[in-house]
Amino acid sequence: MHIPACPTAETELLAFREALEAALSPSPDYDADRWLYVPNTYREYRYLLGTRGSRPLLCLGVNPSTAVPGDLDNTLKSVERVALGNGFDSFIMCNVYAQRATRPGDMERTLNPDLHRENLAAFAYALSLSEAPAVWAAWGTVIEQRPYLPGCVRDLIEVGRRYGARWYTAGARSKRGHPHHPLYLRKDSLLEEFDAEAYCDSLFAAL
Repeated sequence: MHIPACPTAETELLAFREALEAALSPSPDYDADRWLYVPNTYREYRYLLGTRGSRPLLCLGVNPSTAVPGDLDNTLKSVERVALGNGFDSFIMCNVYAQRATRPGDMERTLNPDLHRENLAAFAYALSLSEAPAVWAAWGTVIEQRPYLPGCVRDLIEVGRRYGARWYTAGARSKRGHPHHPLYLRKDSLLEEFDAEAYCDSLFAAL
């Protein structure tokens, strides 16, 4: 379990591009030809974690937990199964907010704008890896945990628009329209098209 040791503003924050440069180099801890892991060492935050391929599915959760290359948690195992089952050859786990916290209730209560900015850069990079990027919205009802999270979603959707992203969900949506979390999905769950912009409008209308 990861419980944040301190607010992210109090920890060393690597710019995404700096962290990516290190992640693209060989690592003694994992196979960098198979894994994309940014930053490439365990920190209080994580921008990206996934496998390398020519047709990745980008999964967008709320925030990262403890997973690292070669030691995926149950959520990431489910993400990989669904990606492969829907015809993708790899997956990249992105998040609405990059702070590690196994329990979403432990996330910091105030947005760190620097962390959010670098997380948007990470998402843009992940989108750039495909000519027609596919994004699986998978943040669940946890999006209601912090008041800054809907704004983060809105910014990510705007980045996705610039790259021509197509959005999907899997599993039943909540009563408020939130996309299903990956953890308890059937392994043969199919992706369905998702109107992310309409969802975002309804999300802010409910605030």
